[in-house]
Amino acid sequence: MPDAAIFSDVGAEPQSVYDYLDYLEKQLPFPVYRVMEKDGLLEDVKRGISGKRCSNPPFHTETGILMRTCTVDFKIRPIIRKTKEIAGWKGRKPKEPIVTTWIGISLDEIQRMKESREPWIEHRFPLIEKRMHRYHCKKWIMENGYKVPPRSACWFCPYHSNKEWRRLKDEEPDEFKKAVELDKEIRSGVYNTKQKLFLHKSKKPLGEVDLATDIEKGQEEFGFIQECDGMCGV
Repeated sequence: MPDAAIFSDVGAEPQSVYDYLDYLEKQLPFPVYRVMEKDGLLEDVKRGISGKRCSNPPFHTETGILMRTCTVDFKIRPIIRKTKEIAGWKGRKPKEPIVTTWIGISLDEIQRMKESREPWIEHRFPLIEKRMHRYHCKKWIMENGYKVPPRSACWFCPYHSNKEWRRLKDEEPDEFKKAVELDKEIRSGVYNTKQKLFLHKSKKPLGEVDLATDIEKGQEEFGFIQECDGMCGV
């Protein structure tokens, strides 16, 4: 049994994720700690729009994509800080693992597995150890009478597939409208770039994109392959 779970809140999850977290906390026999770096990623991006130093989400540019720093700054660092607090050690950093962190990556996402960068933390991937796909996870959840969780990801994440953008538009229209507005706001660049920036991979205004999925267009959806190092929703 885990000692605790940590949810690193970037301040830009769809409301359905926060609602599910409220529900989940009542089901678990161990505490869930919510942590946030400063006032969240969204506010940091807005500072960047105004010309101040900020972290980089992987916004699409006319020539490529910005190097992502948001996962380290707003997911990994606050989780490690809270893990250190829970472990209760001070002083010099231990050279051997004293903490085991379980990361819920399923077999579908095996390419997201990464070793810990901290010598005092070891990573385990219990779903992969059990050879469980997302399908098996949902099946277990439903068979045991729990609500199926929504996907955890920033509502403005540039890694969204057309399928996810359309789901957001259809099921969480308030968040999609905010994404459309943010997409307009980043067009002139943020702190460290003056390039035109876009949320959608087509490099078109999000509100004007045809959100028919890649599958419907005869192309393959790659899902989580590019996404946030396995730390979203941890």
